[in-house]
Amino acid sequence: MNFLVIAALVAALVAFFLVTELLAAALPLLIVIVLVPAHERPALAALVAATDHRRRLRLWPALRTAVATRRRLQAGRYSTSGRPGPP
Repeated sequence: MNFLVIAALVAALVAFFLVTELLAAALPLLIVIVLVPAHERPALAALVAATDHRRRLRLWPALRTAVATRRRLQAGRYSTSGRPGPP
């Protein structure tokens, strides 16, 4: 019986880590799909791909960069080509 309790605890721990990893991978993507307008998704995808070259995608830093870039574009600090515009 002692073996069954240990096996159940190990199985529960593995299941917990599996569910946690799946949520960590899927939740940011679901938030982007729900909150980002459809016409802005391709530009965001290109920006995420350009700013994050690691194998495992780190979406939150890329989204912060995307938001900062969008705010700069809206403030007129950069031209649409991404190069600094006139002062």
